[in-house]
Amino acid sequence: MMYCQAKYLFVLSFMFISTLTKVHSQQNQQVIPLYKTIPNEVPGLDEENSQVVPEGWLKIEKVRKPTLTVYLPPKEKANGTAVVICPGGGYAILAASHEGSDIAKKFNEQGVAAFVLKYRLPSAKTSSNPEIAPLQDAQQALLLVRENAKKWNIDPSRVGIMGFSAGGHLASTAGTHFQKSYIDNPKSTSVRPDFMLLIYPVISRKEEITHQGSFNNLLGDKASTAKIEEYSNELQVTSQTPPTFLVHASDDDVVHANNSVLFYQSLLKNNVPAELHLYQAGGHGFGLKNPTTKDLWFDRCLNWFDTNKLLNKR
Repeated sequence: MMYCQAKYLFVLSFMFISTLTKVHSQQNQQVIPLYKTIPNEVPGLDEENSQVVPEGWLKIEKVRKPTLTVYLPPKEKANGTAVVICPGGGYAILAASHEGSDIAKKFNEQGVAAFVLKYRLPSAKTSSNPEIAPLQDAQQALLLVRENAKKWNIDPSRVGIMGFSAGGHLASTAGTHFQKSYIDNPKSTSVRPDFMLLIYPVISRKEEITHQGSFNNLLGDKASTAKIEEYSNELQVTSQTPPTFLVHASDDDVVHANNSVLFYQSLLKNNVPAELHLYQAGGHGFGLKNPTTKDLWFDRCLNWFDTNKLLNKR
């Protein structure tokens, strides 16, 4: 009888702790809409859907209503740095967990605030100007983070952007096309990221290295030469491009490693601080852990943060 009572009390205690943990998790992972009024929206049914694929990660499709999921570290641990995270997916889907929420939680462990962006995927069904919809969402995310910096205990001069694969193309577009604000910005808040983290990114439309699917999904298959060059981001680097950390696997047969190499070379040419990590193997889409090596690129990223004083408390 005493054993049963003890077991019952244990189960109740476990349920109570689980409930508290869930509440705390929900409080630290607030989901907010990006806009009151979505720019260039084409009215229609919300057909967004999500599912966990057999590989174990969350896939989101047909995003109509973009959101920002807020991951805040404990106040006593927060150092003031923030990262907007853009999952990949070829501008066709979003790999929302292993290239989104999993990364955000790792940053929180280091005192870094993280914001996972569920951006609109280019579609004439949802936007009258599909090619700029993802960039608008990235700029709006940077704007929201900066304008809520005090509330979220963030230094507005330490807000960066991160992207994986096609999300890396979006992040690098935000970091090279910030001179023009593509969103309503009455306070003229800066939409320039203070740093970029690009993980096996799509960068270039050069025939021999491009990820054709990403560019076709973004621009269509009949884009003009001028438009293609505009979104080939190795051609858009200037001395004002933010400092950048890059990771790629040499055997990536989806997005050629030369996407990162070309971008790195453009950064060097323009005297922009940059660091590139090329692994011998690893393929594409490995998220936090490259399965072919004991080395953890996230540790290298933290070292880069430390070098650039992004882990120091404000």
